[in-house]
Amino acid sequence: MADQPLVASAGLCTFKDLCIDANDAAVLGAFYGRTLGLDLETFDDRGGAVLRGASPEQTVWINTVPEPKTVKHRVHLDVRARSLDEFPDAPRVSEPGRFRWTTLADPEGGEFCVFADDDVPGYRLKDVVVDCADPAVVARFWFGLLGGELGHAGEGEQEEWWLDHGAGVPFESIDFVPVPEPKTVKNRVHWDVLLADGVQVADLVARGATVLRAPDTDIAWTVMADPEGNEFCVFEGR
Repeated sequence: MADQPLVASAGLCTFKDLCIDANDAAVLGAFYGRTLGLDLETFDDRGGAVLRGASPEQTVWINTVPEPKTVKHRVHLDVRARSLDEFPDAPRVSEPGRFRWTTLADPEGGEFCVFADDDVPGYRLKDVVVDCADPAVVARFWFGLLGGELGHAGEGEQEEWWLDHGAGVPFESIDFVPVPEPKTVKNRVHWDVLLADGVQVADLVARGATVLRAPDTDIAWTVMADPEGNEFCVFEGR
């Protein structure tokens, strides 16, 4: 049974956009453009791509990386679709009907979950899900950064947490679920945030974040990690 959610009027940051690593950005970008209901734009000079929707927060950057996927996604997407028939070439990771969702794999093997729905909006992203060793710690960290409503249900190893109405988040929720395996490699899915007025990177460090890379001649943002090492990028406010 879920307790009453914790509510915060504001946090330290606003959600900016999503990022997905790809070996072939054009192929993976086209797949997620169809899957999420977003428009694809490719960059021939940089080998990357971007998906755009009705608002800036719906943007998804598809970033070309050399390393292939080697482990289960630590962060994955939940999407809405009218049926699994929309994914004829996506391998099934879980059997249809076993859960309320069906887990499929994208063209590079990245897991994502499909929720069948008769009423599918144009923008199809439902949730972003984060695997955690300690969901309470990670969820409370992001609640402090994004505000919104923080809820949880279950107990012990089955306890799950979720963050609804985080600042700028354009989908239903960010979910934090328990898994036994530790994080071992860089996440292939992450999100970016914008600092609120008057907030500095040091304020995020004080809340438990770690600086992985400061701005330099190649990047204008700060690469950080949450308390369990999940990477995210921090930008100065718009």
